[in-house]
Amino acid sequence: MERRPVRGKVARDAVQHPLFARFYARASVSAETTMAPVRTELLAGLSGRVIEVGAGNGLNFSYYPRTVAEVVAIEPERSLRQLALTAAQRADVPVDVVPGAAEALPVKSEAYDAAVLSIVLCSVRDVSRALAEVRRVLRPGGEIRFFEHVRAPGRAMRTVQTGLDRTLWPRLFGGCHVGRDALGALREAGFELGAHRGVMMPDHGPRLPTSYCVLGSARRPPVEGPELSGEA
Repeated sequence: MERRPVRGKVARDAVQHPLFARFYARASVSAETTMAPVRTELLAGLSGRVIEVGAGNGLNFSYYPRTVAEVVAIEPERSLRQLALTAAQRADVPVDVVPGAAEALPVKSEAYDAAVLSIVLCSVRDVSRALAEVRRVLRPGGEIRFFEHVRAPGRAMRTVQTGLDRTLWPRLFGGCHVGRDALGALREAGFELGAHRGVMMPDHGPRLPTSYCVLGSARRPPVEGPELSGEA
């Protein structure tokens, strides 16, 4: 029998943002009308075993297609994890909510057909380490589905993003950075980018530093070189 995810003491306390968690839970529910089409596209066509890294309060769970055999949802923040447990009970597919950090996923290697990252790379402490962990737990040829903040195309807005990321924004919003290069990080981690497109959130009204996002997929190569596989 395959070993279940490990629930360790260190993983339980990996992140503590109780004030932000309460704000996020309310704001995400309020934004669900806008986010519903994004979640539908993000998860469409998935099958097999899926790991969702940074599941938050579990709003993705109801969008997983029935072709998914199991979702292991990693969430480090205790308050959000409790909400995710409630959401998991209403899901149409089996969802196991597990404490853990993106930089040290508490699951075995090459165990998953797909990984889901939804507004996660903006807030992890070590992007390259987190993506190395995602690559480790995906089977060769496994797929990432991602929806992430990205750098704005214009110099002026990028300057604003940089200023926010270096000052108050991460402290106020659970470690979030609005101007990270998510696509570049995926490439550097050895993933092959698939179809992806820019998304504005919201899609109307003034452009904010948080508005610039990308939605798409990437894949762990079926065959990897020694530098990525860990061989000498």
